[in-house]
Amino acid sequence: MTKEQAALQIGVEAVVYGLPLVMMDLTMRNATNVAAPHGMAAPVNQFANPPVFPNAAFKQVVRANVDTLYSSAFLDLTREPMVLSVPDTHGRYYLLPTFDAWTNVFASPGTRTTGNVARDFVIVGPDWKGALPAGLQPLRSPTNLVWILGRTQTNGPDDYAAVHTVQQGYKLVPLSAFGRAFTPPEGAANGAANGVPDPTFDAKTPSVDKLKAMSAATYFDTLARLMKSNPPPFADAPMLAKLATIGIGPGQPFEPSHLDPEAARGLEHSVTVALQKLRSGAGEKRKGVDVNGWFFPGMNLGKYGTDYQTRALIALIAFGANLAADAVYPTSYLDANGQHFTGGSRYVLHFDQGQTPPVNAFWSVTLYGADSFFVDNPSNRYAISSWMPLRHNSDGSLDIYIQHDSPGRDREPNWLPAPPEGAFNLTLRMYWPEDKPPSFLDGTWKPPGVERVPVTP
Repeated sequence: MTKEQAALQIGVEAVVYGLPLVMMDLTMRNATNVAAPHGMAAPVNQFANPPVFPNAAFKQVVRANVDTLYSSAFLDLTREPMVLSVPDTHGRYYLLPTFDAWTNVFASPGTRTTGNVARDFVIVGPDWKGALPAGLQPLRSPTNLVWILGRTQTNGPDDYAAVHTVQQGYKLVPLSAFGRAFTPPEGAANGAANGVPDPTFDAKTPSVDKLKAMSAATYFDTLARLMKSNPPPFADAPMLAKLATIGIGPGQPFEPSHLDPEAARGLEHSVTVALQKLRSGAGEKRKGVDVNGWFFPGMNLGKYGTDYQTRALIALIAFGANLAADAVYPTSYLDANGQHFTGGSRYVLHFDQGQTPPVNAFWSVTLYGADSFFVDNPSNRYAISSWMPLRHNSDGSLDIYIQHDSPGRDREPNWLPAPPEGAFNLTLRMYWPEDKPPSFLDGTWKPPGVERVPVTP
């Protein structure tokens, strides 16, 4: 193996290893370059509470849902901890998964774990030392960059007003201001001064597209910078030793000119090659764990350990994945016969009586285009959800009709519109899945395959 080939191999490993951290930084920058909360964006240490479901124009986060209204906040814990307060949701299901900068969920306040009563938590970074007030439940983050991606169950647009009340009850204040009146300052990330967003910053290009456009030098320099404030766990020591051989270290500027010229040439293509391998690996993994055409990458979502491959893949295709105990999102790219979904064909997802997804909260089926964003359709319907007034068959079974044209007025309550042509895919979301049989978590319940409907002459 030449020096160039050896460097490329290590460079690809480095890209895969650091991809979640770089994606977290890109997403944070896209979402915080504002003076005040607006839509899915808000200054650092403040909640953004989008008041409506995203539509087909939404490109900020791949594979968004239309089951819940989001509450998103990026935290900077370098100065002090932040107190997170949640309201009494009066039985409404919610979850506030709290991610470290490596996309691991280190805490998940919500209905499943802490109930629906009002609570106060304090999110503490890795460098802070001090005493915490009594009555605050500490949530200790291993990194200073934290992302809260909250979800509150929303049963359609008619439910917005009630959910807005819950969203307004999600509060963030610095620990030093807890217990007294506090008004969040105007502010923006990315070096903007006096609360004025940087007008030159491109917040429209999706984070994943910015990642694809990065040179290797920019990527590795960004990774090194981020690792200083967001230290890798001890278990990553062998990988850090590999990174050091190509000049990547926490807080050290990446200087390819300091490397052997042949090795530097090998690193130049590492981002492109790594992303190609991840994409092709996703296809292989779908085939490897095929359950009636549904792909699920594993039960270690949100707590990846040293499974860097899965962690990077999820950062690319499902950034912000929950713990399996909170929600599971099997995705199907193939019908029951192993053929790719395509617009223009008609499909049916059939659940026998009593065999709909076993959940403690609710479930849905969402359709996405090949780019993992919603497909525009005249009715703005992107999902079929269990809260909807679905029509069951006379034997108690349930059919979901997936096609471009209307399946007929009597079947439209169960219609999930598909594109007129081109590839698409489906995600089955199960919120708070049952943990005893029948259960998706232990394999005693399996999602049925999606059947292609033959075209009649």
